[in-house]
Amino acid sequence: MAPELPLATDAGMAIGPIAALYADNFLIVLNKPAGLLSVPGRGADKQDCLSTRVQQHYPDALVVHRLDMATSGLIVMARGAAMQRALGTAFSERRIHKRYEAIASGAMATLPGNWHTITLPIAVDWPRRPLRVVDAAGQASETRYQVLQIAPDRQTTRVALEPVTGRTHQLRVHLQAIGHPIVGDALYAPETVRMRAPRLLLHASALAFKHPVTGESLQFTAAPDF
Repeated sequence: MAPELPLATDAGMAIGPIAALYADNFLIVLNKPAGLLSVPGRGADKQDCLSTRVQQHYPDALVVHRLDMATSGLIVMARGAAMQRALGTAFSERRIHKRYEAIASGAMATLPGNWHTITLPIAVDWPRRPLRVVDAAGQASETRYQVLQIAPDRQTTRVALEPVTGRTHQLRVHLQAIGHPIVGDALYAPETVRMRAPRLLLHASALAFKHPVTGESLQFTAAPDF
């Protein structure tokens, strides 16, 4: 029989500007703001990050997956090495469902509601690393997308995105490759598109998985602020 897991007393608290949506003895689900690293970077000016802030409240918290610094939204951290391994395996076996929301430039010539798939291989763009590029010799990559709303007056499209694979910058590269870079993308959008927003308009809006200990189905949503 699975043990009862009471929510930590500080579940729902703010860790700096970060909302802890859920916390028990095994994992924590958070809503990362845009502009914050998931893990420390190189240099003294890149030590402030999600993992460091969370570990001030949960010393056993460990990183399982990451969001780009410019991306906001849901992220799960493990409490302890055993849970880190269990959640890491769930990610690698694609047993954790992730959904994103983005504002793409241009009006997509696709009716809202239907799901479509982008299957373009992605490789490191070595002359410009850490950027990525679509390359026939790259890793197989797959993204599902659904048009949510088209704004003809703004020439933008709100899309839902589901990465089937988990390549670096995959969603950003795939949308750029089909001619609809994400608004505010400083890495992959032309300047006219980048300057239309003060941040990358990409948000991890849904996360669903079975709790590795209790087997409970957990579902979390966080609406974007754009």
